[in-house]
Amino acid sequence: MLKPENIAIIGGGAIGAAFSKELIIKYPDSKINIFSRKPVNSSINSISQHLIDYNDTSSIHSAAELASSERPLDLVLVATGILHDEHLRPEKSLRDLSSQNFETVFKVNTIVPALIAKYFLPILSRNTGSVFAALSARVGSISDNQLGGWYAYRASKSALNMIIKSASIEVARKNPQAIVVGLHPGTVDSNLSKPFQHNVDANKLFTPEFAVQKMLLVLDSLTSSQTGKCFAWDGSEILP
Repeated sequence: MLKPENIAIIGGGAIGAAFSKELIIKYPDSKINIFSRKPVNSSINSISQHLIDYNDTSSIHSAAELASSERPLDLVLVATGILHDEHLRPEKSLRDLSSQNFETVFKVNTIVPALIAKYFLPILSRNTGSVFAALSARVGSISDNQLGGWYAYRASKSALNMIIKSASIEVARKNPQAIVVGLHPGTVDSNLSKPFQHNVDANKLFTPEFAVQKMLLVLDSLTSSQTGKCFAWDGSEILP
């Protein structure tokens, strides 16, 4: 990935905020817009913050237009996602399945990133080896699934990986240098993973800053021949 001059981050949680902080250090002259449901706790004045309503397609469209108002985008990072909330927990068994939970998880983890791709992929730069990367997860791999459970979350990430693959094929027809990938950040110490950290080895529980640094190194190493794939924080490819 060449030096990105225009960057958009969608999602203001722990990883999205960490992306913004790391990128302004790495590329101090770049323009960075971050879009989130609520203001990001950041004192960095050079980062432009904007509110976005993921339930409103026109809000996503407007975000894309704003981000590309001066020039095409070189880097788009989608850092949205849900695993649990006050009403929703990952399923341990078939008896835990709920249509409402499936709808909630798929809305956030699959449909929203797909709509972001709809509006942000066409405005990627065609001259810089631009990158569109969305947070996925290793548990979205069918071949890697050895434990079962987590039905909605696993399925939503598998579906996201398929959207990334299909989008990469379409984008390559008009923008062959572009890279469209999924990223697995590892287990990050954040609200998303908090209830499930007790079984995680201390050396495998990452700070958001560490995970972001590693993922940016992965993006720096990719070429257009690797578009459509999903990569872990350590650079290894996660097979479907």
